[in-house]
Amino acid sequence: MIGSVGAAKDPTSNSITGIILDGEAQQGGVLIGTAPAATAELRLDDQPVRFDRDGRFLIAFDRDAKPQARLTARLADGHMLSQIINVAPRAWRIERVNTALRPVRDNKAYLALRRPELARIAAARSVDTGATGWRQRFLWPRVGRISGLFGSQRVYQGVPGAYHGGIDVAALTGDTVLAPADGVVVLAADRPLTLEGNLLMIDHGHGLSSAFLHLSRIDVKLGQSIRQGQRIGAVGATGRATGPHLHWGMRWNEARIDPLLLAGPMP
Repeated sequence: MIGSVGAAKDPTSNSITGIILDGEAQQGGVLIGTAPAATAELRLDDQPVRFDRDGRFLIAFDRDAKPQARLTARLADGHMLSQIINVAPRAWRIERVNTALRPVRDNKAYLALRRPELARIAAARSVDTGATGWRQRFLWPRVGRISGLFGSQRVYQGVPGAYHGGIDVAALTGDTVLAPADGVVVLAADRPLTLEGNLLMIDHGHGLSSAFLHLSRIDVKLGQSIRQGQRIGAVGATGRATGPHLHWGMRWNEARIDPLLLAGPMP
């Protein structure tokens, strides 16, 4: 069987005989696939790809993913299947401003506070809970006006700033936030973090995770299993935020991906 992916949707341009790939390969996007029963190992470029007993797996592409990626399957008999996946570029919202980029904070007091926070976030992302929410069609955790797009970026007098790593939904403090898919809580901040504020992270399995920033309240606990549509917290403006809103970020391993491509258009 031959699956197809890619912007051109050519039925042979991005497929591997024996492996089905569903979706469109694009920056910030996700593909769901099925590997043959005889698959012993699956890799996307140099990183291993987890797959279930039924062969189902997920791969994703970072916001700045290169134009091509290689998916390789090693079968139990040693035979190798390999295919180049063409990753379509996206037109990000870039704003050019005639002001200087603010210098990164590097004072000792700030770094002493921030480094343990970053280590805690990294540790949470590395947890493999065995969750299966990655198989579901994701829901919007909050319905409302999209006030910040994934991948948007400002360029300050020719110097690019950090791009927006999630999607923002305008809301009021206290508005309910729901779980977009099944998962397990891998981080539930007991106090606001410097930038993220009250941070909640949910592992959906196979390296896919969601992060909810600036919450006013977290309604779930570390290690708790979460069901899609369950109340998990409330919108806020904690941490570095100019006003109340929900920031929803997603990653597949280290790749930052666009939640909009999993949840679809805002209802």
